[in-house]
Amino acid sequence: MTADFSLRNWGKNLGPHNILNGRWFTVFASILILSVSGGTYLFGLYSQHVKSSLGYDQTTLNLLSFFKDVGANVGIIAGLINEVCPPWVVLLIGSVMNFSGYIYLWLAVNGDELVKPQVWQMCLCLMIGANSQTFTNTGALVTCVKNFPESRGIVIGLLKGFVGLSGAIITQLFHAFYGNDGKYLVLLIAWLPPFVCCILLKYVRVMKVINRQENEVKIFYQLLYISLGLAGFLLMITILQNSIAFSLVEYRLSSCIVLLLLFAPIVIVIREELKLGKSRKLVFDESVPLKGTEQVKLLSRNQGKGVSWFKNIFKPPERGEDYTILQALLSVDMLILFITTIFGAGGTLTAIDNIGQIGKALGYPNTSIATFTSLVSIWGYLGRVVSGFVSEIFLTKYKVPRPLMLTLVLLLSCFGHILIAMGVPSFLEVALAILGFCFGAMAPLIFSIISELFGLKHYATLLNFGGAASPIGAYVFNVRLVGHFYDKEALKQMEALGLLRKPGDHLTCIGIECYRLSFLIIAAASFVGCIVSYILVLRTRKFYRGDIYKKFREQA
Repeated sequence: MTADFSLRNWGKNLGPHNILNGRWFTVFASILILSVSGGTYLFGLYSQHVKSSLGYDQTTLNLLSFFKDVGANVGIIAGLINEVCPPWVVLLIGSVMNFSGYIYLWLAVNGDELVKPQVWQMCLCLMIGANSQTFTNTGALVTCVKNFPESRGIVIGLLKGFVGLSGAIITQLFHAFYGNDGKYLVLLIAWLPPFVCCILLKYVRVMKVINRQENEVKIFYQLLYISLGLAGFLLMITILQNSIAFSLVEYRLSSCIVLLLLFAPIVIVIREELKLGKSRKLVFDESVPLKGTEQVKLLSRNQGKGVSWFKNIFKPPERGEDYTILQALLSVDMLILFITTIFGAGGTLTAIDNIGQIGKALGYPNTSIATFTSLVSIWGYLGRVVSGFVSEIFLTKYKVPRPLMLTLVLLLSCFGHILIAMGVPSFLEVALAILGFCFGAMAPLIFSIISELFGLKHYATLLNFGGAASPIGAYVFNVRLVGHFYDKEALKQMEALGLLRKPGDHLTCIGIECYRLSFLIIAAASFVGCIVSYILVLRTRKFYRGDIYKKFREQA
C-alpha cells in the first residue's frame, strides 16, 4: 500500500510537463534547433545557381558570400538582446530573420517578376538570413553553457557538432521533399529552421543548478555516441548517393533513418529526467511568468549587478573572473584571439565558400560537388566534437592550455590550403576534409577560451564579438584575393580563345591556375595566425595550470 502510494506520487511529479521543463530537455531542444540551422554552410551548393541565374561574375558572387559571412558571424545584436531578454525572444527574432532573408533570395533567384533585385539588395537579404544563425546559436548554445558550466567545452563541441551536421541533414531532407530540383533548396532553408525553432523555443531556458549530476559527463558521451552514429550514416548515404542514382522513395527512406537518429537522444533525456524527478534541485529563472519590463529588470539585477560598462575599463579582474564587456574587448588576450580568428577562420571559411567553384574549375560534375559540400559538413562536425571533448579531457586531466590546441588546428589548416594550391584532383577530397575538420574545430576552442578567460556574465555578447573576426578575414581572402585572381585568370583564358565578354555573362575559369596563388597566400596567412595563437598559449599557461572550474563548484 505504501509502495503503491509512493509510486503514484512519484509518477505525479514526473509528468510530461516536468520532463519538458528539465535541463536535459533543453539540451535536446537545442540539438534539434541547431541541427537545421546551418543553411549558410550550403552556400557552395546553391551559389552556382545564383551566379548563373543573375549573371554575376566571381567577384560579385564572392561579395555575396562575404555578406553571408558577415551575417553568420557578427552576432553582437543577438548577444546584447540576450543580455536583457530570455532565450525564447532571441530564438523568435532569429526565426523571423531567417524566413525573411531566404524567401526573398528564393524569389529573386527563381525569376519572380515582383522581385528584381540589385546587388546591394541581394547582399542585404543574404546577410539578414544568415544573421539568423547568430540568434539561434546565442539562444541555444549560450543557454546550455550556462546550464552546464563545468562541462562547457563538451557542451560547445557537441552542439556545434550538430550545427556542422546540419548541412548534410538539410541536404537529405531537401532530396526527400523536392528530389533533385535544386531551385527549391533555398526555399527549404527559408521555412524549415523557423518551423523547428518556433515549436521548441519555449523549452530553451536558463536554469540555476544547485547540485551537479555525478554522471553528467557520461550522459554527454552517450549523446556523442548517438551523434557519431548519425554522422556515420550521413557519410555512408552521401557516398552511396554519389555512386547510385536514388529514386524519390529511396531519398525519403534514408531521410526517415536520419530523423530517427536525430530524435534518438530523447530516450536518454526521458531516462535522466525520470531519475532526477524525485529530488530535482533546479530553480528556473523563469518559474513565474513575468511581464516584459519585469523580465528585463530581473535579468538586469541578475546579470548586470554591480559593475558599469565604463568602470575600471583598464583595470580588469583576474583571468576567469567576470569581465565587463569593455574590459574584455580592450584586453590584449581578446586582441590576440581576434587576430588569430581573422587569419585562421577567415582562410578556411574562404575555402568552404568556394567549394562549388573549385570543383567546377577542376572538372568535377555537379553530383560530386554536392557530395563535397555534405562531406565538408560531416568533417566539420568531427572537428567540433573532437576539439570540444578532447580539449576538455586534456585540460581537466593534464592541464593542457586550450589555446595550444587552437594553435595546432591552425597549423594543420596550412596543409589543407597547400593541397588545394597543388591542384591534384585526388588531393582535393583530402584538402577539403582537413579544412572542414579545422573550420569545425576552431569554433568550440575559440568560444570555450572566451568563456574561460572572461567569465560567463556577458558571455552571450563576448561570444559574438569573437565571431565577428571571421568575416573580416573572409572579405580580405574571398573578395579581394580569391575573387580578384579568379576573374583575372578567367579574362586571360577568354582572351587566349579570342572571345569577348558580353554584358550579363558570368566569368568561368578552368584549371588550378584560378586558385593556386590565392591559396598559397592563404596558407602563409594561416601560419601567421598560428604564431599569434602561440603567443596566447604563453600568456595563459599559468592560468590553465590552476583549477578553472573551482569557482562554479564553490558557488554550487
